[in-house]
Amino acid sequence: MAGGHSLLLENAQQVVLVCSRGERFLARDALRSLAVLEGASLVVGKDGFIRAIGPADVIRRQFSGETFEEIIDCSGKCILPGLVDAHTHPVWAGERVHEFAMKLAGATYMEIHQAGGGIHFTVERTRQASEEELFRSFQQRLQCMMRAGTTLVECKSGYGLDLETELKMLRVIERARRELDIGISATYCGAHSVPKGKTATEAADDIINNHLPKLKELGRNGEIHVDNIDVFCEEGVFDLDSTRRILQRGKDIGLQINFHGDELHPMKAAELGAELGAQAISHLEEVSDEGIVAMATARCSAVLLPTTAYMLRLKQPRARKMLDEGVIVALGSDFNPNAYCFSMPMVMHLACVNMRMSMPEALAAATINAAYALGKSHTHGSLEVGKQGDLIIINSSRWEHLIYQFGGHHELIEYVIAKGKVIYKTR
Repeated sequence: MAGGHSLLLENAQQVVLVCSRGERFLARDALRSLAVLEGASLVVGKDGFIRAIGPADVIRRQFSGETFEEIIDCSGKCILPGLVDAHTHPVWAGERVHEFAMKLAGATYMEIHQAGGGIHFTVERTRQASEEELFRSFQQRLQCMMRAGTTLVECKSGYGLDLETELKMLRVIERARRELDIGISATYCGAHSVPKGKTATEAADDIINNHLPKLKELGRNGEIHVDNIDVFCEEGVFDLDSTRRILQRGKDIGLQINFHGDELHPMKAAELGAELGAQAISHLEEVSDEGIVAMATARCSAVLLPTTAYMLRLKQPRARKMLDEGVIVALGSDFNPNAYCFSMPMVMHLACVNMRMSMPEALAAATINAAYALGKSHTHGSLEVGKQGDLIIINSSRWEHLIYQFGGHHELIEYVIAKGKVIYKTR
């Protein structure tokens, strides 16, 4: 390759490819065991894409005359794909730690919401905050995610609810996408809640007639790039009809449908998503059996959020039922003021313990399947030749330690690499 190679990772105990045949997702029997190479090396080109993976001696011979900008000895260590966090709300101002105390005392999510807390509290603070303030706190949060092994993260707006603040949040996400090393999938979530003084129908009309045309215009001008459209489809928030109208209009302007559904009440959101060709639906604690089958048939991924069920003491999503029915299961941290967790290793651990997923299922859900949920599994989510060189190196001879050691990722993760560039190292 012209321009040489930038990075050689040598002699790893294990290289966890996750996929080895260009799969866009893993479901059913493909999840029983992931593709893993023992005693292997990996090369990333100057363009940031993976050039070669194979047995250490073969790679050594193949690249014997080459010079590398960096060589990392991975003896006794494991290389895994960078983790993908498929659901976050990371741009906001204000402090909601007091609500955690309320929840511990027995208040429900909707009770806090109705008492002026929850989303509306954060909306007030986010509207007041400057763009620079929002960017600084967002940048720090992304740093925390990256140190826990995340190299691609979905980032939602949704704490503005008015056009001006939603655009402010999307500009902050766009700036991070351009300036920072971590990969970002941007989601417009103006239908996160019904603004005070409006009905759900009026809010939906405002989004369809004002917000989405503006997003289309800014996208065409190259000012803001948005990937996905999201709606909180829930009793007392956006009903099925309003949700359908907003999502369909978003799809019409080229956005992927990726929305909150069937979280607190069964809404038939899964059936709606399957019908509309949604890329992903999140939460699904209250999904119906018919919804699960519809999602499997439509290849619509389920983004499950173990932190939310854990912190809100909700019923766990039926991950086993979804996996058995062939649904493409992905994971997200749901990072937000109501579920303050940056760490995908901890999310995977919770998924295994509370949702009864196996470790291979959890890792696939936090890599290739999370990338699929964002429409990026052709470039992200596994270690294969031609894919982006996003990976982590852990100081352990078996990859399972990343999930097994609950809260241990700070000691385990030695390197985080994005596009072949070391963006974090511990030593």
